[in-house]
Amino acid sequence: LLFMAANVLEEDSMEQDIESPVTIHQPKLPKQAREDLPKSINKECAKRKIQRYVRKDGKCNVHHGNVRETYRYLTDIFTTLVDLKWRFNLLIFVMVYTVTWLFFGMIWWLIAYIRGDMDHIGDSTWTPCVSNLNGFVSAFLFSIETETTIGYGYRVITDKCPEGIILLLVQSVLGSIVNAFMVGCMFVKISQPKKRAETLVFSTNAVISMRDGKLCLMFRVGDLRNSHIVEASIRAKLIKSKQTKEGEFIPLNQTDINVGYYTGDDRLFLVSPLIISHEINQQSPFWEISKAQLPKEELEIVVILEGMVEATGMTCQARSSYITSEILWGYRFTPVLTLEDGFYEVDYNSFHETYETNTPVHSAKELAEMASRAELPLTWSVSSKLDQHAELETEEEEKNQEDQNERNGDVANLENESKV
Repeated sequence: LLFMAANVLEEDSMEQDIESPVTIHQPKLPKQAREDLPKSINKECAKRKIQRYVRKDGKCNVHHGNVRETYRYLTDIFTTLVDLKWRFNLLIFVMVYTVTWLFFGMIWWLIAYIRGDMDHIGDSTWTPCVSNLNGFVSAFLFSIETETTIGYGYRVITDKCPEGIILLLVQSVLGSIVNAFMVGCMFVKISQPKKRAETLVFSTNAVISMRDGKLCLMFRVGDLRNSHIVEASIRAKLIKSKQTKEGEFIPLNQTDINVGYYTGDDRLFLVSPLIISHEINQQSPFWEISKAQLPKEELEIVVILEGMVEATGMTCQARSSYITSEILWGYRFTPVLTLEDGFYEVDYNSFHETYETNTPVHSAKELAEMASRAELPLTWSVSSKLDQHAELETEEEEKNQEDQNERNGDVANLENESKV
């Protein structure tokens, strides 16, 4: 059963579907080598959809192949059983109990058969190991009554059977362990916060527009339940392949996207839907991306919302992603919060809606350069005026110095004439 659970878990992880319906068998090569491939292959690759790293429902689209160390699944059998799908979990749950009852029922029948209880059925002078045990079916029923402590009172162990007393102790202890393990596994699986994450919603699209005079990337998050997520925090990652200066190709490189880590804006009070904003500055990976260049980029933004469930105190995590086609340039989100008579109302029908707004088509880097160039003439005029003023002051000082020298010369001439 343990090996079956490990194999089922490994097969289960391989059943996740892939968004792209087209499969092209192509050797895994670095980017430079792929660029040298024939143009026909490059055209076929260009027609393929962008492969998601994380799907919209939050499931990671990664398959683990050629895992030879499958014994590691058995070292943590509890987590292995919890991670299985419900149909396999229920199957193992039923199989464990059934096999345990059959195993101990067989031992009870063997004890009765070896002692000769089957040959003295109905003999009032014979004291059997278990009263009213007349076959394997009755031994199986007695095993169920012993392990589940039902105790109908028809089949009872006697004090003339020491081996039966020892077996009763062993079955009681092992039955308690099996109950604790399987019931605990089912309880953890039922109380998993994965279902709570389904009521945490992300906007279908992300938008890029101006906010407070700065170009920002924004998306919206919301909670459909009245019970809140405690200590909620948001993170974002950019998934994009890159090539280092040394020529190393790094597939699916992860770059952090700042959504308010230094200002504390990443810690959310998620009572009503919130718009998460990322300022596109020099530290942003979108610094040099313009509206025309955005559709050409092969990138994916993964957003992660974490927090504790208020009702259970368990940690919950919800994930989603945005590919290039889901990032709208020059749009904003439609407001969903309105003030009613004594309360605020959230209209989730407009949660995913956006409207177009006036936004520059240039990248944040180009906008910063244009702004700096617009300030340069003013700087030049001020400096030129300061230079002209300095030159005038220098000329006046020289003129005053010449006048002073002339006056000094006139006085010296008068003194010489008087001496003569």
